[in-house]
Amino acid sequence: MSIRTRKNVGVIGLGIIGQRVADNLRERGFHVFVWNRTPRPVPNFVGSPAEVAELCDFIQIFVSDDEALLQMVQKITRELSPNHIVMAHCTVSPDTMRAAAEIVEKRGARFLDAPFTGSKMAAEKGQLVYYVGGDEVALQQARPFLEASSKEIIEIGKVGDATTVKVATNMVTAASVQGAAEALALISKSGLPVERFAAAMRNNGSNSLTLDMKLPMMMEGNFEPHFSVKHMLKDVVIATRLARAFGLEFGATDASRHGLVEEMRQGRGDDDYSSLFRQYFPAGRSLKDDQQVSNGEDDHPRFAALDEEEKATGPAQVAEPAPFESSAPATPEVKVEKEQTALMVLPDEVKGESPQSPQVAAAQSPTTEAKSEPEATVPHEVPDKEGPSGEARSAWGGFWRRRTDD
Repeated sequence: MSIRTRKNVGVIGLGIIGQRVADNLRERGFHVFVWNRTPRPVPNFVGSPAEVAELCDFIQIFVSDDEALLQMVQKITRELSPNHIVMAHCTVSPDTMRAAAEIVEKRGARFLDAPFTGSKMAAEKGQLVYYVGGDEVALQQARPFLEASSKEIIEIGKVGDATTVKVATNMVTAASVQGAAEALALISKSGLPVERFAAAMRNNGSNSLTLDMKLPMMMEGNFEPHFSVKHMLKDVVIATRLARAFGLEFGATDASRHGLVEEMRQGRGDDDYSSLFRQYFPAGRSLKDDQQVSNGEDDHPRFAALDEEEKATGPAQVAEPAPFESSAPATPEVKVEKEQTALMVLPDEVKGESPQSPQVAAAQSPTTEAKSEPEATVPHEVPDKEGPSGEARSAWGGFWRRRTDD
């Protein structure tokens, strides 16, 4: 098309981060073309992901899970050429990231594994930090677009490496907030002013920018989403899968995972993941206004990581769903390691319902916004043909549960 220029950049996925990245790109003078599953009244909103690729040599993808990433690269693949550079900014399994790169590179285009750290406010201010894996020449060409929404770009290595680093950093983040929730509960139950604890943490060596943000949210009972429970749970489950592949057990990661699962069970998947605090104060009330909190056991649910039955018999088995026949454009079959990445549909599973096939869910909604779509499937292969379901497995390795026996 005549309007195609080297200053064109496409943004696929207009959730909490993608919309703000598009705004920053426009402020830097780039011609931005966007697409989102749910239409938005924004400039240059086009009709399909393929049209984004037709108009733009540089494409930034902000979708929330593995299934959505693979579907997006499938939908743009016919328009790709050696001029294209595709940047994937989602946190997914490293195997899924490599599978997406393979689809793109078979068309002669180049691919950057580029997850980021930073939430809504950082994106708004153009202060994200990108971790980037992939071809150095491609990164140099894409750098001006990444710099429009970031304060730092860290080169990690090859495709898949940056994603592994991102998953590892989110393990630390989730465990840190879980620990802060426990500490805040201890302070409150002891009858001490929570403001004193916050003051003590400010100059404590274990403090962080994350805790500077999340502690006040927990103290105020304000769980407006900056990074949601469902998204953090997806990332923690990816970490758990990777750990199992290496024969590792992670106690801190398991603790945060159990708490996030319980939040999903309570229907709070779209809340900020600081909602972990509601393990101890389900009402989510402001602790600043209510310092006299009863020590009664009825005030909050108690949890057991593994009860005696699970120790004896192992976690309940949950069957994996069967693949579906995709309506996406035909692409070469790309295998993703099943043991590390196959997950169930979280909202159904945590409610104790029969899980819907993630591929069926994806067929009904071609992609997933970074803010509001049902989370989160991690596929074990590109869903381009039907096949038998995998062996029944536990998706979690056991849940913490409310105890009702006393």
